[in-house]
Amino acid sequence: MPKRLRVSVATVLAIGLLPILAACGGSDDKSDTGNGSTSASGANAANDSTTNADGAVQLNVPDDADDDTKKLYITENAIAACMKKQGFTYTPHVGAPGADETVAGLEAEDYEAGKKVRGKYGFGNYAAAVYPDDPKAPFGNAGGRQRGKVLDPVDNDEKGFTDAQKKAYEAALVGPPAKSKAEEKLGGCELAGSVAANGPALSAEEEKKAWDAKVEENRANGLALNGDTQLVQLAQEFAACLKGQGIPVTTTQPTGMPDMVRLNQEVSEDHFNLTKEEALPLLTKEIDLSLKDLECGKKFRAAYFPKQKAHPYWGDNA
Repeated sequence: MPKRLRVSVATVLAIGLLPILAACGGSDDKSDTGNGSTSASGANAANDSTTNADGAVQLNVPDDADDDTKKLYITENAIAACMKKQGFTYTPHVGAPGADETVAGLEAEDYEAGKKVRGKYGFGNYAAAVYPDDPKAPFGNAGGRQRGKVLDPVDNDEKGFTDAQKKAYEAALVGPPAKSKAEEKLGGCELAGSVAANGPALSAEEEKKAWDAKVEENRANGLALNGDTQLVQLAQEFAACLKGQGIPVTTTQPTGMPDMVRLNQEVSEDHFNLTKEEALPLLTKEIDLSLKDLECGKKFRAAYFPKQKAHPYWGDNA
């Protein structure tokens, strides 16, 4: 049975920028949606969880969880409740906010965290090859990871199953197999989880309207950030510092500055497959570049990220 990817909150937030996928069918039963309880601490649901009347594990919602985080946990709880009603155990798992310190450090929203993480991993492109046994190495495979994504935790939900039981479990979880790639859609208890967190799937027309509204909101937020006089001034200073270090500058728009250096560097196409000996000099070079970017952008990032939280924006072409 193929492994499902349990992703961190940061990843889910990024995925949330995509259009909501339209899907049909699903359970009409809304008595066990998990709305009253959401996440625990990631790998071990028992650390902070309860059990509902049917015996399904339900993760407890953190008091400081934001709306997007709550939706992620509601989804996992609803899947667990749905699977229990069909006679299966599903252990809900959610990557807690801030659990992936490496990702936060690479983004350098916090200067001290950025200095610590970038000082060892650079921008993360070659770290996995140099530190193959380090579970914190970006995009590494150590510690049950696969290129940065956490695989299904070991929860023994299917331990001892026959092949027939595994197929039944998979069908309950994701719905019956599609006849073709074009007919694939969200189904089974995963659909029930999505409906619990997000409501019924939208029609194609409603989906387009929601996406257009999201794009327009994003555009307006980008314009607000790029028109902020403080950020414009700090972006100019950031760019001047980079040029002084011999680092090319391709934009001075505030929305483009946080990731400009990382995105502009030349990265070996087979960087995931390099040997440690091949990757080490490239990592050393990348660490130097990432720390120069960190130092030059210290004041800019300190001002940018709080304002970006108030005006959420993705992309760099506002």
